[in-house]
Amino acid sequence: MTGDIVETKQCQLKDPMDLFHSGQVVKICAPMVRYSKLAFRTLVRKYGCDLCYTPMIVAADFVRSAKARDSEFTTNKVGDHPLIVQFAAKEAQVLCDAAHIVCPFADGIDLNCGCPQRWVMTEGYGACLINKPELVQDMVRHVRNQIDNPRFSVSIKIRIHEDLKRTIDLCQKAEATGVSWITVHGRSVEERHQPAHYDAIKIIKQSMSIPIVANGDIKTLKDAENVHHLTGADGIMAARGLLANPAMFAGYEETPLKCIQDWVDIALEHGTPFTCFHHHLMYMMERLTSKQEKKVGGEQQQLQWKCTAVTTEQVFLRSYEAPGVKKAGSASGSRDVQI
Repeated sequence: MTGDIVETKQCQLKDPMDLFHSGQVVKICAPMVRYSKLAFRTLVRKYGCDLCYTPMIVAADFVRSAKARDSEFTTNKVGDHPLIVQFAAKEAQVLCDAAHIVCPFADGIDLNCGCPQRWVMTEGYGACLINKPELVQDMVRHVRNQIDNPRFSVSIKIRIHEDLKRTIDLCQKAEATGVSWITVHGRSVEERHQPAHYDAIKIIKQSMSIPIVANGDIKTLKDAENVHHLTGADGIMAARGLLANPAMFAGYEETPLKCIQDWVDIALEHGTPFTCFHHHLMYMMERLTSKQEKKVGGEQQQLQWKCTAVTTEQVFLRSYEAPGVKKAGSASGSRDVQI
């Protein structure tokens, strides 16, 4: 990443808060390990996504290792904004150091306080932070005090407590410390596939003055609109819904062919590793394949593999050759993080 520091002084950075002041519901691509990287962010921005997050990055590794920085954080000078870099952190100064590094490249940082994966919580990151409001306050305060740019946002992403009063207390303490907005995943740490608690998000929204973003079970644009009406949230964040249909926020019920064609072009342009390219392609075509076709290996499934086969050689030949774009690093060594 160091080789791009001079160039990125010309980055067209934006104030993410302008989106929340626009009067429109902000449509957001969630942080997704291995998936919400530059190429995919470029795709969803073409189809109505207003704000994108990077995958979660461990701040301590990012600060310590140039290799980690080059592998985990990739952006460009013009199209990839506004951009929020999400960090896992448990020490205020480490988070500040990471924020200083990305400040010339991105429009804000987000502190992950919601990941329930065991390894993340064991390390003191993610959802265990919702039980440490003073530490969250300290980390937000340090970034606010040490980053000179007042337009640089500092947000947090949380899960809810069984006792919602504790969640409201956490949010109000974060607000008092200067957090820009809060994303609320409407499940507790223990919950995985249970329906999201939109009633809880509504109560949190009513208790706060800063923007609140709702997250959980957003699969279509209609879902996004419904959740906005149910919760009053200022923004809607989608994860798996966008993986299955990157054109979701543009109103498409399933991934249009044009979107798949755009993905091939963008993946080639950005030198996307083939495994990443292939995973996204399969997610996009999942809804286009009926259960029966999956069972018998029907025509649509054959089309998936034909499409993959046709593009495989091109992707490999042109990987890492895109001019003016930081080289994409493979996240194959990353541990899966549940958002």
